[in-house]
Amino acid sequence: MAEAPLPAIRSLPSWLLGRAAARGRALVAEALAVEGLRMWHHVVLSAVRDLAPVAQADLGRGIGLDPKDLVGILNDLQSAGLVVRAPDPDDRRKNAVSLTEEGGRLLKRCEKAAREANDALLAPLTAAEREQFLSLVRRISGTQD
Repeated sequence: MAEAPLPAIRSLPSWLLGRAAARGRALVAEALAVEGLRMWHHVVLSAVRDLAPVAQADLGRGIGLDPKDLVGILNDLQSAGLVVRAPDPDDRRKNAVSLTEEGGRLLKRCEKAAREANDALLAPLTAAEREQFLSLVRRISGTQD
């Protein structure tokens, strides 16, 4: 039987992590789509919940999203009644973003869906392996505490 093409590439940790990440993103994206959201919508809703009220510019910097892209996402979320933008109480020249009650309810459903998608991603691992895997990924990603 012929060997799979590119064995040297496919054995690299970076390639394997990229494939795992792509699979994870696809599972989460599919779960969020059921709720009518895309990944960045979920990220923005989550950040707004954690930071609200948050100046629009600070929100974009905090999640690393280009201001033009953030405006489009916020327009989508505001049109759907999930966030509100109002003058920032600390600086009336800026917009502050907050979740609506419906935005909070949707975010809870999306967080549950994302957890379930991540559980599916890690299903081949035992509980101990999951813990070890996550610890190792945090270390090599530079996000450990």
